Amino acid sequence: MALIKRLRQMRPSTFDRFVALGFLVAAEIELLFNAGFDSANVPTQLSVLALSLPLAWRRRAPVPVTSGVMGGVLIESAVANDPMGTAVVAALVAVWSGARHSERRTAATSLGIAVAGFWASALIPPTAGAQYVVGDGLWASGLTVGSWGLGRALRNRRLVALTLSERADRLERDQEERARLAVADERSRIARELHDIVAHNVSTMVVQAGAGRRVVERDPDKASQAFASIEGTGRAALSEMRRLLGILRTDRDGLALAPQPGLAHLDALIDRVRESGLPVELSVIGAPCPLPSGVDVSAYRIVQEGLTNALKHAGPAHAEVVVRYREGAVELEVIDDGRAGDGEAANGKHQGHGLVGMRERVALYGGTLETGGRRGGGFAVRARLPIDRASL
Repeated sequence: MALIKRLRQMRPSTFDRFVALGFLVAAEIELLFNAGFDSANVPTQLSVLALSLPLAWRRRAPVPVTSGVMGGVLIESAVANDPMGTAVVAALVAVWSGARHSERRTAATSLGIAVAGFWASALIPPTAGAQYVVGDGLWASGLTVGSWGLGRALRNRRLVALTLSERADRLERDQEERARLAVADERSRIARELHDIVAHNVSTMVVQAGAGRRVVERDPDKASQAFASIEGTGRAALSEMRRLLGILRTDRDGLALAPQPGLAHLDALIDRVRESGLPVELSVIGAPCPLPSGVDVSAYRIVQEGLTNALKHAGPAHAEVVVRYREGAVELEVIDDGRAGDGEAANGKHQGHGLVGMRERVALYGGTLETGGRRGGGFAVRARLPIDRASL
């Protein structure tokens, strides 16, 4: 096994040299035990060299190699009326190599030279009868064509494997590129939303500062309330600004003039999904509480993407949205009972760009996200977003 492994790791040209050397040694050994040949005869030695040494170039020059090997076969036929077994095998290897490593025209030329050489070899013995000639010619031609066909089959198999491998690599690169673009688009979208939130908070601070300045002398209590509101709004703006600075923004759509949606807009979202053909139930657990603007928008978008995935992939199904308000966090669930169960989910039926956006939003606020197929069928999205009370 170790020897086979080392041979596979060897350079092709080096391996071919060992093949040629092996045939040379095998031919010399066969000469010693073959009474029909005189090993000291010059033509015999020339035939041995002709059928073995050219194999060192069997991949790079199949036609000259086949010609050289068949020359050795013809010399042996002239010397002893019959070529040695080593010579026949060397010819088959030359033909096989041409078929395995060359284009069709070159391989066909190599095949033609070998078949013609074997027929000529059968005709060389002067005492050979027609039956002998036809029998030897057909036998050698059959072996030659079989070796050539095997070489072509292996070549075609290798080409198909290379094509499939290249296609798989290309698909993988395309998938990675699509995922990268999806992440970039989602980050850009999040950045635009945070930009609008920060701009709204700053505008609110300006209005409150103006109001506080006008009443600071005649109504200090109202001024104090305005300044406290400014402080809270400023903290929220700073918190969102920190997140905004961590995102690479590509502004292509300009500023959105409409207010950003939040969990308060879920009813309208669910109504639109129901109109699209997906029955949805909404459950709110716990007392709704004010959320930081960025968390509120992200929570809404996660539910929106979860329902969009259910519409696209679940087929005829029923969906459920659960919102849980807990101490220090808001938890979201979007569950459907559609056709995409564990196996299909694992195979990527729900793995669209929407889930990429969910992960980006959850990671932005240090939350957690779980997605996957349900045991009884369907798909589930579960997210948890921490609430920073200091930013309210």
